[in-house]
Parts: sequence; C-alpha cells; structure tokens
Amino acid sequence: MILLEVKNVSKKFGDNVVLENINFILEEGEVLGILGRSGAGKSVLLHMLRGMEGYEPTEGSVIYHISKCDNCGEIEVPSKDGQKCSICGKGTLHKTSIDFWNTDENTHDLKKKIAIMLQRTFALYGEKSVIENILESLHSAGFEGNEATELAIKLIKMVKLEHRITHIARDLSGGEKQRVVLARQIAKKPIIFLADEPTGTLDPKIAKIVHEALKKTIVEKNISMIITSHWAEVIAQLSKRAIWLENGKIKKIGDSNDIVNEFMASVKEFKKFERVEVKEKQILLENIEKNYCSVERGVVHAVSGVSLDIYEMEIFGIVGTSGAGKTTLSKIIGGVIPPSKGKYLFRLGEEWIDMTKPGPMYRGRAKRYIGMLFQEYALYPHRTVLYNLTESIGLELPGEFARMKAEHTLVSVGFTEEEANKILDKYPKELSVGERHRVALAQVLIKEPRVVLLDEPTGTMDLFTRNMVAESIYKSRKELEQTYILVSHDMDFVLNVCDRAALMRNGKIVKIGTPEEIIKILTEEEKEEMGGQ
Repeated sequence: MILLEVKNVSKKFGDNVVLENINFILEEGEVLGILGRSGAGKSVLLHMLRGMEGYEPTEGSVIYHISKCDNCGEIEVPSKDGQKCSICGKGTLHKTSIDFWNTDENTHDLKKKIAIMLQRTFALYGEKSVIENILESLHSAGFEGNEATELAIKLIKMVKLEHRITHIARDLSGGEKQRVVLARQIAKKPIIFLADEPTGTLDPKIAKIVHEALKKTIVEKNISMIITSHWAEVIAQLSKRAIWLENGKIKKIGDSNDIVNEFMASVKEFKKFERVEVKEKQILLENIEKNYCSVERGVVHAVSGVSLDIYEMEIFGIVGTSGAGKTTLSKIIGGVIPPSKGKYLFRLGEEWIDMTKPGPMYRGRAKRYIGMLFQEYALYPHRTVLYNLTESIGLELPGEFARMKAEHTLVSVGFTEEEANKILDKYPKELSVGERHRVALAQVLIKEPRVVLLDEPTGTMDLFTRNMVAESIYKSRKELEQTYILVSHDMDFVLNVCDRAALMRNGKIVKIGTPEEIIKILTEEEKEEMGGQ
C-alpha cells in the first residue's frame, strides 16, 4: 500500500528555487534512498516531509495515507485498516489520507509518528543518562512502568549501548549519541523514518554499527524509511529504489544499484592543491599530559608525553582511532582545558605565551587568537548570514564596513564575490549543508584568529563538498595567513590537505610526518576506521 505521495512539489526561499516539480511515492515498508551533491535539496525535502516550520511547499502537496483509531486517535500504517487499536484496545483503525501542509486537523498527531535523524544534530537531554533519554521518549509515546522499562532495555540492546546505560548524554561520543537518537526515535513507534546523513560525522567503523542498527530496527521491521547519505554504498545496501537529486530536480529515479553506479561515475576525484611555504614556529608542546579520575577506570591518561611543533601557515592533522586522545589534545591546544603536566607555548608576534598558566596575561590572552569549529556548530536560524558573521559573535562594526568585512571573509572560504554578496542576506535554512559549513568557518575566520582548529571538518560531506572545504582551507590559509589544525578520521582528506600529521594511539603520538608517511604505519584497525588504504 502507498504510505506517502509527493505531488508536483516545489520550494522557494525568496527567489531561490531549491526544489522543483518533485514527484514520487513511497510504499509501506519501503526504503527509498536519495543521492545528490551538497545543495541538491535533499535536506530541504526531508524537513518538508517531517513538517518542520518554514519548509512548507511553495507549490504541490505532500499526502500521507494512514489508518486512524476512531476512539483514541492513534495513527498507524494504512494496511492496519479495520484492525483493533493496539493502544486503547477499544477503537478500530480506519484508513484516511492527510494533506500534510493543508492545515489538516490530523497533522499534529501525524508528526508524532514521523521519526527523524538529522546530520550534526543530536537532540538529546544533555544532563540525563542514556536510559533516561530513552524512557522520556517511551513515556511520550504512551508507555509506562514495566512495559516502558522492558522496551528501553530492548532498544538499548538493539543499538549496542549496554555499556553506556548510566552515562550522561553530553559525555557520549558522537557515534554513541547518534545511537541514542536512533533508540529514541524508534521508541516513538514511527510509521516512517527519515534519516538525513545519519552517520555523516562518524568514522567508518562506528558508522557501520549505526548502519547495522538502522537495518535491524528499521529495514527488517518493515518500517518505511527515506535516507540520504554521502556514502553511496549505504544507499545501495539499505534501499532497493533511489532518487538522484540535482539542482533541486529529480534527475533519475530507479533501482538503487543503477542510480548509485551512475552517480558515483559523475563524482570527481579529490582536487589537488599546491603546497605553500610555512613560516616560523607557532605552537610548541613538550611532554604534555592530561589525566582524569574516573570511578570506573581510576586514573585515565587521556594524553601522555606529547611533544610537537606546529608552524605558522601550516595545515597540521591530528589523526587516530576513537579514544586515541585526539579531542583532548585539540582542547589543550585550543586553550579550552589546561594540561596536567608539560610545557605549552603559543607565539604572539615576537612573544611566547605560557598556555599552562591561567589569566588575562597568559592563556586568556592567547585564546582570543585561536578559532575553533566543532562538529556540532550552530548558526542562528532566524538571522541572516550577515548577522551570523557580525553581531551574533559580538563583532560590532559600522554597517557598510561590517558588510565589506563579511563579504571578504566569505570570499576567503571559497565563495565568489557575487555569491558572497547574495548570501549575506539569506538565512541558514536557505543554504546547503556545504554552504552552511563554509559560513560557520567564515564565522571563525572573521574574528581574525592566528590558529584555526577544525574538528572533523568533512563529516557530513560528499566528495564534491569536501573539495570545496579543502579549497576554502587552502584559500584562507593563503589570503589570511592562517594556521590550521585538523582533527579528523578522514585520512583521505588529511592526505590531500595537510602538510604534516601526527598519529595518536592510547594518548601518545607514535609518529609525526607527512600524511604519506603516516599511512604506511597504520594498523588494519586504523585503516578500517580512518580509511587511507
């Protein structure tokens, strides 16, 4: 039976057409893949199908075919027409259709039955534990007492988080957070699951766990799903039918394997960039250690005996598997946390600042010259790009000067002057994921840092967009004389972009050298998790 119909749908943001005449159906229990470069309209389409504010069709309609209980209003899939309601046990389910964006009285109830996983957005109760997060979702779905507890345990096992039940959500890794989100969404007993780059920020090893969890919790339970991914093989594995979106239009729809093969044939290889000559030393670390006390594990040596130098205008990579110490080391370099032991000097002009000492004359003085862009960056959604680049970060400049400064910075991250001028008056939701990422990078660069730390800069990106990000890094390094430190599991990106890299294992640096030298000593486990084979 048909669950969803998308009829002649177009979407404009101002004069910008992001979707044009989209038509397709989704059968009950079907998995549909969507492929396309950054800016093709994939995320906008999924937001529209979820009913998110501001994403209503400019033209066309979105129709859901469902069954609804005549007693409690519970919504189920259309094939349950005529069956007794499993929630109240009194009413009967009757088939009906909902015009999703036409102020239908059933729309609010339907939204509760549409699950979604968004890229770079974890949407968890940060101060609550894993089990509490999942129970919250189950309670909202009407489950209480022992039934809710039993379902929560089953969900935790499904997503392989038995070892993290009592951990606070904000302390989980990106992959663990994404699995909690998956469990919370399944707890809603959805009639459809929308997955927008669900593993984009994860390393390949953890992504496989999430993909396997999707397969077991969604595909094998015949829950309808629409999934976008920059990993074409995921589309081929999870779906039988796929859509190729290009510039907001459906270029082709058909068998997943056929669509994936044609799409991959159109994707170019990594762009090659010329190396530049670096300057003097910018950062000096000697025997840096960072220790934590854990109730479960005792003293944890997150970083142990790390020594390295980073030069001005260098692009330096920090690579390693999950738990190797990359994030802790990057936070020390960024001045977010102090080391437990060791020497850390940061050069400002001709003066070396001792970053192990707190206060406005030491770490506080240097921190303002270090820009950091994390995986979970956020732009103000209801403010223009110009506002996001100026007032939102406390950059108070006269009107025309602020616009000139913002435009110059956008050009430095890869926009043309014409694109930069137009984009300043747009809102984040009008931009593609790749464009938003470059705006977020511009937000860091406009504050004129000497060093820029990027945490997993290519997480959710296809090869086309990764090339744009690489180009923005190279261009801003040349024009603004930036020093870049990239924390990444994407070894192919590091190989293409970085001048040197440090490989970390168990909190220690085992080698510093060119990316080509690092690849030669990767273990099979590291190759599996980071690529670079």
